[in-house]
Amino acid sequence: MSGYLVGLDVGHTLIKAAVFDVRGRSFGAGVRPVEVSRPHPHWQERDLAATWRVAAAAISDALADAGLPATAVQAVGLAGHGDGVYLVDAQLRPVRPGILATDGRAVGYCAEWRTPQTAARLLALTGQVPEPYAPACLLSWLRDHEPDSLRRAAHLLFCKDWIRLRLTGVVATDPTDAAAGLCDVSTRQWSTGALESYGLAELGRLLPPIRASAGVIGVVTAEAAEQTGLAAGTPVITGCHDVHSAALGIGALADGALNSVLGTFNINQIATTVPRASRSWQTRCSVVDNLYLSMATSPGGAAAVDWVRSITGLTQEPVSTVVGRALGTPIGADDPLFLPFVHGSRLDPAVGGAFAELGGWHGPDDLVRAALEGVAYEHRMQLTALVPLDRVRAGSVRLTGGGSRSTEWSQLLADVTGLRVEVTDTHEAGARGAAMLAGIGVGLLDDPLDAARRWVQVIRVHRPRAARAGLHDDRFGRWCAAIAALQNGVPNRP
Repeated sequence: MSGYLVGLDVGHTLIKAAVFDVRGRSFGAGVRPVEVSRPHPHWQERDLAATWRVAAAAISDALADAGLPATAVQAVGLAGHGDGVYLVDAQLRPVRPGILATDGRAVGYCAEWRTPQTAARLLALTGQVPEPYAPACLLSWLRDHEPDSLRRAAHLLFCKDWIRLRLTGVVATDPTDAAAGLCDVSTRQWSTGALESYGLAELGRLLPPIRASAGVIGVVTAEAAEQTGLAAGTPVITGCHDVHSAALGIGALADGALNSVLGTFNINQIATTVPRASRSWQTRCSVVDNLYLSMATSPGGAAAVDWVRSITGLTQEPVSTVVGRALGTPIGADDPLFLPFVHGSRLDPAVGGAFAELGGWHGPDDLVRAALEGVAYEHRMQLTALVPLDRVRAGSVRLTGGGSRSTEWSQLLADVTGLRVEVTDTHEAGARGAAMLAGIGVGLLDDPLDAARRWVQVIRVHRPRAARAGLHDDRFGRWCAAIAALQNGVPNRP
């Protein structure tokens, strides 16, 4: 069987396109940065027209890198960051800049939904209690601060939906993005009850049709073909939230599979065949009807490490150099601790980022090492919430995200969690997962399990070092105590 598949992964800062054959071999890639604007404190937005231009250029780059004729591509798959809000009008034009999932303007809207009775109702219905970046919070903020934007809006889209709209002209979303708090996770349909709970019933008019993630929803238009280099008429699937695509791309989309994303966001998730509700995580519909992802998420990931690099003046060196040097010195008992919450957290009550136990002898590399460790400790905290680690210490977790490129950081995660960390044969899991969905949509692959068997290979395994367990148990305890001290309003002093 011949043919090629294109996968597109539209992240917060990069847009990646990749070309694969039906055996999963990579033939070409294109990676382009996309600009994020921060017009006010806590705001993170981007221009929708510019995002499309960058996505089209990334696809064009990937096709050129592959050296293939456009007619060799049998289907296009898409994935994009979840949550946020992308609004278009009746003429399918952007109403305002897209609001990203790293945006924090709507934090004040969460409190009323966290009362016990309301939270329990929302958990049972939608699988989550909204965070500031969720559509319910952002739509509430727009209602109160930009009512004209909502008056002009005709459709609420998610990130990948906007790109697919430009590729095909079709307005829709899929169950993985719909499950960002506005749909019933049991029926995979929009929920009037959820909208009423948020006080947003009148905005149900904005919600697009929900279509199967791997279903062919349209074809590349002549205009999009000219801009991307794809052939007009090429099938395009609906697509999905990039977290689900990444799980598929590393072969972690099966019942009981654990996977972690060491990326801009900290993400830890487990696949289950029934929805599991808890305030410690979000439960979302997956790309297949009988599977759900329980995911603990936080913006305290690599973005927090980048912040530490910026304040220590280490941004002029390649990140791999900085990380390798910082972790080249083993973590010691008297190293500083770092709470990676500089861009917010899902803690209740929330706390900001902080360093603790600093000494006059600590320098920039020590602070970076503390940041890398702090991100790993948040992974441990999230994984412990999802499934008690004492039950799965002999188990494994599949790792993806930019941080998985670092053997030192991957090993640190293994030491901190006590889990065997497996890294697969791609650093572009989101794009590969999107291409897998495209292959399923046009019948080149049977299902996610078949795709994983044929495409995914583990190439690196990091086993926890028993000699480091006591140190990290102690430091993790102190790290948690620092969080508790801040939550209680008590300065964390010796």
